[in-house]
Amino acid sequence: MGDNKRPETMERITTPELASTFIDEQIQALQAQVGDKKVLLALSGGVDSSVVAALLIKAIGKQLVCVHVNHGLLRKGEPEQVISVFRDKMDANLIYVDATDRFLEKLAGVTDPERKRKIIGKEFIDVFAEEAAKQDGIEFLAQGTIYPDILESGPVKSHHNVGGLPEDLNFELVEPLKFLFKDEVRVVGDALGLPENMVYRQPFPGPGLGVRCPGAITRDRLEAVRESDAILREEFARNGLEGEVWQYFTVVPDFKSTGVRDDKRSFEWPCIIRAVNTKDAMTATIEQLPYELLEHITERITHEVPGINRVLYDLTPKPTGTIEYE
Repeated sequence: MGDNKRPETMERITTPELASTFIDEQIQALQAQVGDKKVLLALSGGVDSSVVAALLIKAIGKQLVCVHVNHGLLRKGEPEQVISVFRDKMDANLIYVDATDRFLEKLAGVTDPERKRKIIGKEFIDVFAEEAAKQDGIEFLAQGTIYPDILESGPVKSHHNVGGLPEDLNFELVEPLKFLFKDEVRVVGDALGLPENMVYRQPFPGPGLGVRCPGAITRDRLEAVRESDAILREEFARNGLEGEVWQYFTVVPDFKSTGVRDDKRSFEWPCIIRAVNTKDAMTATIEQLPYELLEHITERITHEVPGINRVLYDLTPKPTGTIEYE
């Protein structure tokens, strides 16, 4: 692996003190590498890119140009949180691009999961490249690469993530987290003062809610996924399950069933809840939720989310099911 092998003498970052030392060392290294040049970063709002952004802001301030692309497939409140944390609180040089219409137009009528992923990945790269071309003096590209990314094979890593950047973006890479494991990244994020729900957020696939809206994505069904997911996350937080369950989300498949609403026949979508625990994402077990909680979540989703008349709980472990639906 050469330069991509974690130094054997590197101590695991498990405490705020060790995180502080790492941050100080990285600030010096980043300042030495970048000098007075500009650095470009695709800031998704995920753990890794957020920690890289916070670290670079501390090291080089406005020399960092963050680009946050909203592809319309983010969870409720996520674009607003990125703007609030980085632009408002950290005074970051942040470019926000709302490309929702562009993405959804490209995805209209597309049902094949692999084709959907490729469209989302390509469009993300195109939007990011267009924003990069508008900037002057960019010589570096920052990435939230962490050590498992280096260890994993390409096909495994690319399954749920958007792809790499085009070759004509010929920037030198800045990867300050590349020798850290995910738990270490979170300790560093804490030490940098990032919000707890950003540092400890559950895994979220690169194509976002696109993999939780099986079949051809429509705006109304996508909104049903977003709103039902927000209710689920709110109830998990309220009932002490946030951080205790590895990943939980809702899926709204592309079929309808008969129901009753306001004493009239309704023909609406089901909403599937999935909550799993895992250590390595290779296998997963199902969280046994209290029945009363499931009843309450069902009541909220069927009454608060337009277009949903049933709530189902997915009891399938991995294997035979995968964690995500696409």
